[in-house]
Amino acid sequence: MPTIEDVAKLAGLSRTTVSRVINNHPYVSEDKRKLVIEAMGQLGYVPNSSARSLRSQKTDVIALFVPRIMNPFFSHLVESMEIAAAEHGYQLIICQTRYSAEKELNYMNLLKMKQVDGVILASMQNDWNVIEPFLNYGPIILCNEFDEQANVPSVMLDQVEGGYIATKHLLEQGHRRIAYCQGGARSNVASHRERGFRKALAEYKIEFNEQYAFRNVFHSEGGRRVFHEMMALSEPPTAVFTGSDEVAAGIISEANKHGCSIPEQLAVVGFDNQEITELIEPTITTVYQPVEQMAQKALEIMVEKIHSRKYRCREVYEFPLELIVRESTVSSNKMVTL
Repeated sequence: MPTIEDVAKLAGLSRTTVSRVINNHPYVSEDKRKLVIEAMGQLGYVPNSSARSLRSQKTDVIALFVPRIMNPFFSHLVESMEIAAAEHGYQLIICQTRYSAEKELNYMNLLKMKQVDGVILASMQNDWNVIEPFLNYGPIILCNEFDEQANVPSVMLDQVEGGYIATKHLLEQGHRRIAYCQGGARSNVASHRERGFRKALAEYKIEFNEQYAFRNVFHSEGGRRVFHEMMALSEPPTAVFTGSDEVAAGIISEANKHGCSIPEQLAVVGFDNQEITELIEPTITTVYQPVEQMAQKALEIMVEKIHSRKYRCREVYEFPLELIVRESTVSSNKMVTL
């Protein structure tokens, strides 16, 4: 059984500092606090407090896990969630996992060590059977990310429909060689968008072409790279459905730089309806996600679970998506309103 001395040795800190972290002492730097929590997680150390006192401890702090804070979608979600948390009398701390399963588990120890009252997962890098045991220590809610095996509330968007309406729009514009960009390869959000993409293609009796699939593309730099990879193909696609406005902006920026006309030579659809969609030229056709409503619902459910202490309950709250058509898929003189 690991001891507090073992934690101190692994963290490279004093026993007093470890004790202060365990007892939520305010005068401990975040770097030292993180070292202690990571050491506790590696050793499987649990403070020698009774289970009853652990359960009664309340911090009024909720942790939100995001993969990349610089992604405009997650920045928007963080801001909306922080506002919602404040309205309910809670503080929000942001845990950036950078798509690392190990970092995610280290952060999950915040719940185990009662440093937070609950965890909201906006992305999930580990399988649910790895996350599920942490329900012994407090509520977990999925928001944006989801898993069919999860026995907790999920606040989600109809990502299949999002992929479908975006791709069908491109098909209706006459495109048949359509590329697909996605972010995390193991993300259920990405896999459901791909399912919608394939569904639209199937309706037009078009086979999914793997050479038009670009995976693990997360930001504008990735979009720039994908543009060149698409143009290097023997039969380049005439349209592309991306997983984010950030990626779409990168593709459009690089296309403009190399004399590729948007949308005449390459039509581009983004996802999220971020501010950049109306700042870049041409403006970006995108799929709108109701982030504020999703954040409000997630916080409302989290507060209820903190008070009821009924953590294991599968509930699904799904919000609709909407296609917003702009110049990146339809020339300005042919604009339509949906």
